[in-house]
Amino acid sequence: MMNDGLKRFQYWNVNCIDINEASLGGTRMNFERMLAKAKQLDGCTVSIAGAADVEVIRAVKLATDHGLSRFILIGDAREIKRLCDDEGIDEAAIDILHVKGEADVAKRATLAVKNGEADVLMKGMVATSTFMKAVLSRETGLRTSRTLSHVALFQIPNRERLIGVTDAAIHIAPTLEEKVDIIHNAVGAMRDIGYESPKVAAIGAVEVVNPQMTATVDAALLTQMNRRGQIKGCVVDGPLALDNAVDMVAAKQKGIDSDVAGQADLLLVPYIEVGNVLYKSIMYFAGASVAAIVVGATAPVVLTSRADTAEAKLYSLAFALLHAKN
Repeated sequence: MMNDGLKRFQYWNVNCIDINEASLGGTRMNFERMLAKAKQLDGCTVSIAGAADVEVIRAVKLATDHGLSRFILIGDAREIKRLCDDEGIDEAAIDILHVKGEADVAKRATLAVKNGEADVLMKGMVATSTFMKAVLSRETGLRTSRTLSHVALFQIPNRERLIGVTDAAIHIAPTLEEKVDIIHNAVGAMRDIGYESPKVAAIGAVEVVNPQMTATVDAALLTQMNRRGQIKGCVVDGPLALDNAVDMVAAKQKGIDSDVAGQADLLLVPYIEVGNVLYKSIMYFAGASVAAIVVGATAPVVLTSRADTAEAKLYSLAFALLHAKN
Protein backbone atom coordinates (compact mmCIF):
# COMPACT_ATOMS: atom_id res chain seq x y z
CA MET A 1 0.00 0.00 0.00
CA MET A 2 1.41 3.41 -1.01
CA ASN A 3 2.35 5.58 1.99
CA ASP A 4 1.56 9.29 2.26
CA GLY A 5 5.17 10.33 1.63
CA LEU A 6 5.31 8.46 -1.68
CA LYS A 7 1.93 9.82 -2.73
CA ARG A 8 3.14 13.36 -2.04
CA PHE A 9 6.34 12.72 -3.99
CA GLN A 10 4.40 11.42 -6.98
CA TYR A 11 1.87 14.24 -6.75
CA TRP A 12 4.51 16.98 -6.82
CA ASN A 13 6.43 15.34 -9.68
CA VAL A 14 3.32 14.89 -11.84
CA ASN A 15 1.36 18.04 -11.03
CA CYS A 16 3.70 20.67 -9.60
CA ILE A 17 4.54 22.27 -12.96
CA ASP A 18 0.87 22.86 -13.79
CA ILE A 19 0.21 24.42 -10.38
CA ASN A 20 3.26 26.67 -10.56
CA GLU A 21 2.58 27.89 -14.06
CA ALA A 22 -1.04 28.64 -13.21
CA SER A 23 0.07 30.47 -10.07
CA LEU A 24 2.83 32.53 -11.69
CA GLY A 25 1.45 33.17 -15.14
CA GLY A 26 3.71 30.57 -16.76
CA THR A 27 6.86 31.42 -14.78
CA ARG A 28 8.26 29.40 -11.89
CA MET A 29 9.90 32.18 -9.91
CA ASN A 30 13.16 31.52 -8.07
CA PHE A 31 15.96 33.74 -6.81
CA GLU A 32 18.06 33.46 -9.96
CA ARG A 33 15.13 34.65 -12.07
CA MET A 34 14.41 37.40 -9.56
CA LEU A 35 18.06 38.50 -9.70
CA ALA A 36 17.98 38.47 -13.51
CA LYS A 37 14.90 40.73 -13.49
CA ALA A 38 16.58 43.14 -11.06
CA LYS A 39 19.68 43.34 -13.29
CA GLN A 40 17.49 44.80 -16.05
CA LEU A 41 16.68 47.87 -13.93
CA ASP A 42 18.53 51.12 -14.59
CA GLY A 43 19.79 53.84 -12.28
CA CYS A 44 19.34 52.04 -8.96
CA THR A 45 21.07 53.20 -5.78
CA VAL A 46 21.09 51.64 -2.30
CA SER A 47 21.89 53.50 0.92
CA ILE A 48 23.51 51.35 3.63
CA ALA A 49 23.50 52.37 7.29
CA GLY A 50 26.64 51.00 8.98
CA ALA A 51 28.52 49.60 6.00
CA ALA A 52 31.76 48.80 7.88
CA ASP A 53 31.01 45.07 8.02
CA VAL A 54 32.59 42.22 6.07
CA GLU A 55 29.34 40.47 5.06
CA VAL A 56 27.73 43.75 4.05
CA ILE A 57 30.70 44.66 1.86
CA ARG A 58 30.72 41.17 0.35
CA ALA A 59 27.06 41.67 -0.56
CA VAL A 60 27.99 45.01 -2.14
CA LYS A 61 30.71 43.24 -4.12
CA LEU A 62 28.25 40.62 -5.38
CA ALA A 63 25.71 43.30 -6.28
CA THR A 64 28.20 45.50 -8.14
CA ASP A 65 29.62 42.49 -9.98
CA HIS A 66 26.07 41.74 -11.16
CA GLY A 67 25.55 45.38 -12.16
CA LEU A 68 22.62 45.52 -9.76
CA SER A 69 23.01 49.02 -8.33
CA ARG A 70 25.27 51.74 -7.00
CA PHE A 71 25.78 52.15 -3.25
CA ILE A 72 26.06 54.95 -0.72
CA LEU A 73 28.08 53.42 2.13
CA ILE A 74 27.69 55.26 5.43
CA GLY A 75 29.73 54.84 8.61
CA ASP A 76 33.44 54.71 9.43
CA ALA A 77 34.90 55.81 6.09
CA ARG A 78 38.40 54.47 6.72
CA GLU A 79 37.15 51.00 7.65
CA ILE A 80 34.64 50.93 4.79
CA LYS A 81 37.37 51.91 2.33
CA ARG A 82 39.68 49.19 3.67
CA LEU A 83 36.99 46.51 3.35
CA CYS A 84 36.06 47.67 -0.16
CA ASP A 85 39.71 47.53 -1.22
CA ASP A 86 40.06 44.04 0.26
CA GLU A 87 37.08 42.86 -1.79
CA GLY A 88 38.20 44.65 -4.95
CA ILE A 89 35.07 46.75 -5.33
CA ASP A 90 34.99 49.20 -8.23
CA GLU A 91 35.23 52.69 -6.73
CA ALA A 92 32.97 54.04 -9.49
CA ALA A 93 30.09 52.00 -8.06
CA ILE A 94 30.23 53.43 -4.52
CA ASP A 95 30.16 56.65 -2.54
CA ILE A 96 31.49 56.56 1.01
CA LEU A 97 30.17 59.00 3.61
CA HIS A 98 31.97 59.30 6.94
CA VAL A 99 29.46 59.57 9.78
CA LYS A 100 30.06 58.81 13.46
CA GLY A 101 27.59 57.35 15.95
CA GLU A 102 24.88 54.75 15.20
CA ALA A 103 21.97 57.18 15.47
CA ASP A 104 23.56 59.66 13.06
CA VAL A 105 24.58 56.86 10.68
CA ALA A 106 21.00 55.54 10.55
CA LYS A 107 19.58 59.06 10.15
CA ARG A 108 21.93 59.96 7.29
CA ALA A 109 21.28 56.69 5.46
CA THR A 110 17.53 57.21 5.77
CA LEU A 111 17.79 60.82 4.59
CA ALA A 112 19.59 59.61 1.46
CA VAL A 113 16.42 57.73 0.52
CA LYS A 114 14.04 60.45 1.68
CA ASN A 115 15.92 63.07 -0.36
CA GLY A 116 15.94 60.94 -3.52
CA GLU A 117 19.65 60.08 -3.49
CA ALA A 118 18.82 56.36 -3.17
CA ASP A 119 15.94 54.01 -3.99
CA VAL A 120 16.39 51.46 -1.20
CA LEU A 121 17.53 51.62 2.43
CA MET A 122 19.56 48.75 3.87
CA LYS A 123 20.57 47.98 7.44
CA GLY A 124 24.25 47.24 7.98
CA MET A 125 26.08 47.10 11.27
CA VAL A 126 23.73 49.19 13.39
CA ALA A 127 21.28 48.09 16.06
CA THR A 128 17.85 47.24 14.67
CA SER A 129 16.11 49.47 17.22
CA THR A 130 18.29 52.46 16.24
CA PHE A 131 17.80 51.75 12.56
CA MET A 132 14.01 51.44 12.79
CA LYS A 133 13.78 54.58 14.92
CA ALA A 134 15.37 56.47 12.03
CA VAL A 135 13.01 54.84 9.52
CA LEU A 136 9.96 55.77 11.61
CA SER A 137 11.01 59.34 12.42
CA ARG A 138 8.21 61.77 11.53
CA GLU A 139 10.68 64.47 10.53
CA THR A 140 13.46 62.63 8.71
CA GLY A 141 12.17 59.08 8.23
CA LEU A 142 10.18 57.12 5.66
CA ARG A 143 6.80 56.91 7.36
CA THR A 144 3.54 56.80 5.45
CA SER A 145 -0.06 56.28 6.52
CA ARG A 146 0.39 52.56 5.76
CA THR A 147 1.35 49.84 8.22
CA LEU A 148 4.93 48.64 7.95
CA SER A 149 5.37 44.88 7.66
CA HIS A 150 8.00 42.25 6.93
CA VAL A 151 7.92 39.95 3.90
CA ALA A 152 10.26 36.96 3.54
CA LEU A 153 10.68 34.78 0.46
CA PHE A 154 12.19 31.31 0.81
CA GLN A 155 13.77 29.09 -1.80
CA ILE A 156 13.54 25.61 -0.31
CA PRO A 157 15.59 22.71 -1.71
CA ASN A 158 13.53 20.24 -3.78
CA ARG A 159 10.60 22.66 -4.16
CA GLU A 160 9.96 24.26 -7.53
CA ARG A 161 8.76 27.65 -6.35
CA LEU A 162 9.34 30.34 -3.78
CA ILE A 163 7.12 30.55 -0.71
CA GLY A 164 6.46 33.80 1.14
CA VAL A 165 5.88 34.37 4.87
CA THR A 166 4.44 37.52 6.46
CA ASP A 167 4.73 39.00 9.10
CA ALA A 168 7.55 37.31 11.01
CA ALA A 169 9.37 40.33 12.41
CA ILE A 170 7.32 43.46 13.18
CA HIS A 171 3.75 42.81 14.37
CA ILE A 172 3.41 40.87 17.62
CA ALA A 173 -0.33 40.19 17.45
CA PRO A 174 -1.80 42.05 14.47
CA THR A 175 -5.42 43.12 14.49
CA LEU A 176 -7.76 42.23 11.64
CA GLU A 177 -7.22 45.70 10.15
CA GLU A 178 -3.45 45.29 10.39
CA LYS A 179 -3.67 41.88 8.72
CA VAL A 180 -5.45 43.51 5.78
CA ASP A 181 -2.54 45.97 5.47
CA ILE A 182 0.00 43.16 5.84
CA ILE A 183 -1.64 41.24 2.98
CA HIS A 184 -1.76 44.35 0.79
CA ASN A 185 1.93 45.05 1.46
CA ALA A 186 3.08 41.51 0.76
CA VAL A 187 0.90 41.06 -2.31
CA GLY A 188 2.20 44.32 -3.78
CA ALA A 189 5.80 43.21 -3.24
CA MET A 190 5.17 39.78 -4.75
CA ARG A 191 3.36 41.20 -7.77
CA ASP A 192 6.38 43.45 -8.38
CA ILE A 193 8.65 40.41 -8.80
CA GLY A 194 6.31 38.60 -11.19
CA TYR A 195 3.38 37.04 -9.32
CA GLU A 196 0.19 37.98 -11.16
CA SER A 197 -2.25 37.00 -8.40
CA PRO A 198 -0.53 35.53 -5.31
CA LYS A 199 -2.38 32.78 -3.47
CA VAL A 200 -2.51 33.74 0.20
CA ALA A 201 -3.14 31.18 2.94
CA ALA A 202 -4.29 32.64 6.25
CA ILE A 203 -2.66 30.18 8.63
CA GLY A 204 -4.27 28.72 11.75
CA ALA A 205 -3.82 25.62 13.88
CA VAL A 206 -6.88 24.08 12.24
CA GLU A 207 -8.76 24.50 9.00
CA VAL A 208 -12.18 25.21 10.53
CA VAL A 209 -13.49 28.33 12.25
CA ASN A 210 -13.38 28.09 16.03
CA PRO A 211 -14.71 31.18 17.87
CA GLN A 212 -12.22 30.51 20.69
CA MET A 213 -9.30 30.76 18.24
CA THR A 214 -9.03 34.35 17.00
CA ALA A 215 -6.69 33.36 14.18
CA THR A 216 -9.37 31.20 12.57
CA VAL A 217 -12.05 33.89 12.86
CA ASP A 218 -9.76 36.52 11.32
CA ALA A 219 -8.80 34.10 8.54
CA ALA A 220 -12.43 33.53 7.62
CA LEU A 221 -13.14 37.27 7.62
CA LEU A 222 -10.10 37.97 5.43
CA THR A 223 -11.28 35.29 2.99
CA GLN A 224 -14.72 36.89 2.77
CA MET A 225 -13.23 40.37 2.38
CA ASN A 226 -11.16 39.09 -0.53
CA ARG A 227 -14.22 37.55 -2.18
CA ARG A 228 -16.09 40.85 -1.85
CA GLY A 229 -13.24 42.85 -3.39
CA GLN A 230 -12.03 44.54 -0.21
CA ILE A 231 -8.64 42.82 -0.60
CA LYS A 232 -7.52 42.92 -4.23
CA GLY A 233 -4.80 41.52 -6.45
CA CYS A 234 -4.68 38.08 -4.85
CA VAL A 235 -6.70 35.06 -3.75
CA VAL A 236 -7.10 34.59 0.01
CA ASP A 237 -8.32 31.46 1.77
CA GLY A 238 -8.37 30.39 5.38
CA PRO A 239 -8.17 29.24 7.97
CA LEU A 240 -5.71 26.68 6.64
CA ALA A 241 -3.33 24.63 8.72
CA LEU A 242 0.23 24.68 7.38
CA ASP A 243 0.08 21.22 5.80
CA ASN A 244 -3.17 22.03 4.00
CA ALA A 245 -1.72 25.30 2.72
CA VAL A 246 1.41 23.86 1.10
CA ASP A 247 0.67 20.19 0.38
CA MET A 248 -2.07 19.15 -2.04
CA VAL A 249 -2.27 15.58 -0.73
CA ALA A 250 -2.90 16.87 2.81
CA ALA A 251 -5.56 19.24 1.51
CA LYS A 252 -7.30 16.48 -0.45
CA GLN A 253 -7.22 14.14 2.55
CA LYS A 254 -9.03 16.80 4.59
CA GLY A 255 -11.54 17.35 1.78
CA ILE A 256 -10.47 20.98 1.28
CA ASP A 257 -11.29 22.28 -2.16
CA SER A 258 -10.02 25.80 -2.84
CA ASP A 259 -7.79 27.76 -5.20
CA VAL A 260 -5.20 28.20 -2.43
CA ALA A 261 -5.06 24.93 -0.49
CA GLY A 262 -1.98 22.91 -1.35
CA GLN A 263 -0.49 25.63 -3.55
CA ALA A 264 -0.12 28.76 -1.44
CA ASP A 265 2.40 31.38 -2.57
CA LEU A 266 2.20 33.40 0.64
CA LEU A 267 1.60 32.32 4.24
CA LEU A 268 -0.03 34.93 6.46
CA VAL A 269 0.87 34.04 10.05
CA PRO A 270 -1.41 35.10 12.93
CA TYR A 271 1.24 36.01 15.52
CA ILE A 272 4.94 36.86 15.57
CA GLU A 273 5.82 33.65 17.45
CA VAL A 274 4.33 31.57 14.64
CA GLY A 275 6.18 33.58 12.01
CA ASN A 276 9.48 33.54 13.89
CA VAL A 277 9.43 29.77 14.44
CA LEU A 278 8.31 29.09 10.87
CA TYR A 279 10.98 31.42 9.44
CA LYS A 280 13.79 29.79 11.42
CA SER A 281 12.49 26.26 10.86
CA ILE A 282 12.54 26.77 7.10
CA MET A 283 16.05 28.18 7.35
CA TYR A 284 17.65 25.69 9.74
CA PHE A 285 15.71 22.46 9.13
CA ALA A 286 15.01 22.82 5.40
CA GLY A 287 18.24 24.62 4.46
CA ALA A 288 16.40 27.34 2.56
CA SER A 289 17.79 30.53 1.07
CA VAL A 290 15.93 33.71 2.06
CA ALA A 291 15.24 37.21 0.81
CA ALA A 292 13.44 39.59 3.15
CA ILE A 293 12.36 43.24 3.12
CA VAL A 294 10.19 45.65 5.08
CA VAL A 295 7.42 47.26 3.05
CA GLY A 296 4.88 49.99 3.72
CA ALA A 297 7.39 52.85 3.97
CA THR A 298 8.04 55.34 1.17
CA ALA A 299 10.78 52.97 -0.06
CA PRO A 300 11.67 49.32 0.56
CA VAL A 301 13.89 48.58 3.55
CA VAL A 302 16.34 45.67 3.63
CA LEU A 303 16.41 44.62 7.28
CA THR A 304 19.08 41.95 7.31
CA SER A 305 20.42 39.91 10.21
CA ARG A 306 24.12 39.74 11.03
CA ALA A 307 23.78 35.97 10.55
CA ASP A 308 22.58 36.42 6.95
CA THR A 309 25.09 35.48 4.27
CA ALA A 310 26.24 37.88 1.55
CA GLU A 311 24.15 35.83 -0.90
CA ALA A 312 21.01 36.29 1.23
CA LYS A 313 21.68 40.03 1.35
CA LEU A 314 22.08 40.05 -2.44
CA TYR A 315 18.71 38.35 -2.97
CA SER A 316 17.09 40.75 -0.49
CA LEU A 317 18.53 43.68 -2.43
CA ALA A 318 17.14 42.29 -5.69
CA PHE A 319 13.72 41.86 -4.07
CA ALA A 320 13.81 45.43 -2.70
CA LEU A 321 14.94 47.00 -5.98
CA LEU A 322 12.19 45.29 -7.97
CA HIS A 323 9.64 46.52 -5.43
CA ALA A 324 11.08 50.04 -5.54
CA LYS A 325 11.11 50.30 -9.34
CA ASN A 326 7.75 48.68 -10.17
